[in-house]
Amino acid sequence: MINKVEICGVNTAKLPVLSREEKSELFVRIKEGDTRAREEFIRGNLRLVLSVIQRFNNRGENVDDLFQVGCVGLIKAIDNFDTTLDVQFSTYAVPMIIGELRRYLRDNNMIRVSRSLKDIAYKALYVKERLTNNNSKEPTVNEIAREMNVPKEDVVFALDAIADPVSLYEPVYHDGGEAIYVMDQVKDTKNTDENWLRKIAISEAMKHLNEREKHILDLRFFQGKTQMEVADEIGISQAQVSRLEKTALKHMKKYV
Repeated sequence: MINKVEICGVNTAKLPVLSREEKSELFVRIKEGDTRAREEFIRGNLRLVLSVIQRFNNRGENVDDLFQVGCVGLIKAIDNFDTTLDVQFSTYAVPMIIGELRRYLRDNNMIRVSRSLKDIAYKALYVKERLTNNNSKEPTVNEIAREMNVPKEDVVFALDAIADPVSLYEPVYHDGGEAIYVMDQVKDTKNTDENWLRKIAISEAMKHLNEREKHILDLRFFQGKTQMEVADEIGISQAQVSRLEKTALKHMKKYV
């Protein structure tokens, strides 16, 4: 996808890049109803669409479809952008393009959500926005459910059903330097320093065992076999396996 040059008949390698001054001049003409300026502005921002759709390249969607949907978001941003505000167009347009792409992916998701569930979810979002505006604070799930006269469990389930999966590489914060991604905020409970040091200690302790003891412990605790299965594999009794296992573990405790 990233290496595709022609998308929807557009040669992306030859797309123009507009300067800030050119964008300002074109917007003046756009506000005056100049359709040619509008087309020029759209073409001058198609690289912005390309950069955004790369975030969605792991969804298995056709790149041409994503590009067209992204262009719809770009056009909406152009039509709604307020030039009197001290905000760069790209800052305003990127969320609009992402929103359009997420709506498309949500509506075309392989995991189909029932119409009734979608209705509850969209009503909940509307109620949430209304209550937020009225009370100047975000409402709780209980408040939303009470306003809709439905069980709170239905509200939670419906909102979860329409939520987009979040990529681990989705940026959650950017201060002008390196971005912080979702994966940077996810705690790893398995590969902690404590577990890492324990694995090293166990590995070092096992070096003090003979080959038969190492083999038994490997079969028992790394391959998950029972003492009877180990006994059958190496040709000794289950009682011998138990005795050798206990001896090996006791020996290892000196080094762990």
